[in-house]
Amino acid sequence: MATKPTISTEMTQLAPTGSICPRYEHAIQLLGKRWTGLLLDALMEGPRRFCELTATVEGLSDRVLSDRLRELEVEGVVDRIVYPQIPVRVEYKLTEKGLALEPVVEAIHEWAEKWVMLPEDSSSAEIPQ
Repeated sequence: MATKPTISTEMTQLAPTGSICPRYEHAIQLLGKRWTGLLLDALMEGPRRFCELTATVEGLSDRVLSDRLRELEVEGVVDRIVYPQIPVRVEYKLTEKGLALEPVVEAIHEWAEKWVMLPEDSSSAEIPQ
């Protein structure tokens, strides 16, 4: 039974050895996962509780949110802060490393505003040349 190629193996097969920076590849794999960009955007506004993130990012399941937050925490992008009170309160906030992504998130916002058309926009606007 053949295994499905991962993004990493696909990239290696497409490019000559050594032509893709491993750090760039790792960053793209981390930040390019579904929902991660929306979570980073939501956390740019400040610390959020789990339920606030669920409400902010429509369609995101609790399980996937938990997975993404854990991945970002392991990478040092997000801090999980537990407040010792009853009931226990947990917040997630961007670390210095996470906050350093602000210009990247802003640049994507600007790019999307200029170049990405939504289905409801297609009849009333043209993409700039």
